[in-house]
Amino acid sequence: MSILIVEDDSDTQQEMLRAAHDLGVDAVATSTLDEGRLALAASEPRLIILDRMLPGGDGLDFIKELNSKAPTALILVVSALGRSANRIEGLERGADDYLAKPFDPDELRARMRALLRRFEKPTDPADLMSFGALEIREKSRTVHFGDAHIPLSPKEFELLLYFAVNADQLVTRAMLLKDVWNFHFDPQTNVVDVHIGRLRKKLEQETDLAFLRTVRGKGYVFAVPEHSSDGKQDG
Repeated sequence: MSILIVEDDSDTQQEMLRAAHDLGVDAVATSTLDEGRLALAASEPRLIILDRMLPGGDGLDFIKELNSKAPTALILVVSALGRSANRIEGLERGADDYLAKPFDPDELRARMRALLRRFEKPTDPADLMSFGALEIREKSRTVHFGDAHIPLSPKEFELLLYFAVNADQLVTRAMLLKDVWNFHFDPQTNVVDVHIGRLRKKLEQETDLAFLRTVRGKGYVFAVPEHSSDGKQDG
């Protein structure tokens, strides 16, 4: 299975299944959070399409569990809760994209295709990016420090990859909103701060190193800490 659908409206569910069929991708549709959990336990979906107002609760409350059980899966929230504040909340909670209902079927397919395309990048001999003992592999979307794997959510990986591509350079909040979250305006939200905080915590817990530095009032710089290229800091 490449797509897991968790949507309780039968007509919308069928529209999503048609979109998956048009893209040539296998999909399984479920109607409740409990059914979604069972399907997730039996598969490794690349994309999860998630409604919000579901039997069993709000789909956003399921995202943390999804990130734990399917850390490489991308999440597209599709909901009738489509106001700007709702979309921002969904992205802050870990969704990779958010589409409001009612939606244009062509737009749904386009968003699904864009998310699935992240898994179809061609093999690149320069796929491995190394920063001391920290290794980032874009194609497999994995991060290691020495022999230790650092589990990241899809959005955390995107964020780290963006910093890696722009290593040793100042990255502003506006750049992250535009290039990582596709916001072309400042939504007056702490979504950037929350995700950077999570990413920084995971990196420092696994490496004992501060790869990510805050430049107060300006942005962030990702770089190999001095005297730490071969392993963890002493003490």
